[in-house]
Amino acid sequence: MKEVRIQKILSECGYCSRRKAEQLIAEGRVKVGGRPCSVGDKADPSKAVISVDGKNITVSRKKTFRYIMLNKPRGYVTTMNDEFDRKCVTELIKGVEERVYPVGRLDKNSEGLLLFTNDGVFANDIMHPSGHITKTYRVTVRPDIDDEKLVRLSEGIVIDGKKTLPCTVIVLDKQPNRVVLQMTISEGRNRQIRKMCEAVGLEVARLKRTSIGPLRLGMLKSGEWRDLKPDELRAIRTACAKRRQERE
Repeated sequence: MKEVRIQKILSECGYCSRRKAEQLIAEGRVKVGGRPCSVGDKADPSKAVISVDGKNITVSRKKTFRYIMLNKPRGYVTTMNDEFDRKCVTELIKGVEERVYPVGRLDKNSEGLLLFTNDGVFANDIMHPSGHITKTYRVTVRPDIDDEKLVRLSEGIVIDGKKTLPCTVIVLDKQPNRVVLQMTISEGRNRQIRKMCEAVGLEVARLKRTSIGPLRLGMLKSGEWRDLKPDELRAIRTACAKRRQERE
């Protein structure tokens, strides 16, 4: 069988995303045949004995892939487990036999649409920095917003020395000392929406992700999850394929 990069093997067997696998390898936590490997090393997935933190990983068994949508409540961190004993989003995914993991993240005080899967290729397509899959948020800010701030947000804000891509901003509701915005971005930098708003003098009171590409949160209640429907999975795969072709 053809040799495959170690990070891809871990990703495709559903252990973690490819990006996370690269991190584990770089930290020296992954071994092949009892020896530490490096990012970019390859192995035969049908023969290699791969371990993470001393525990062997099964890579050759047939997998059942799961694609799950969760409406994340505030107060949960997007991680598999937390060293500070905070509530983790995985606690909300009850009754799922497969070992699924979050695709991307929402910070503790944010809520809304969060995907889970054990399909590493799918996760990588969604999270790839150059994928530019759109994400839409309902953002409550204060105190107020004017045309100048709207233009700055729309054209892009310099965050950590790099300007964000253009953003679509729509005012949904405007009241004294409170404005509700709909913001659509096509990249996923760390705490991007919050940092953009802070850069123009706005305080984010509430942040909720309502869509990822063609996937919509809809009427899914806070804290509940469901599997993606076949047409939803086809739609997000099509969007990922289109973006992949554009960047190639």
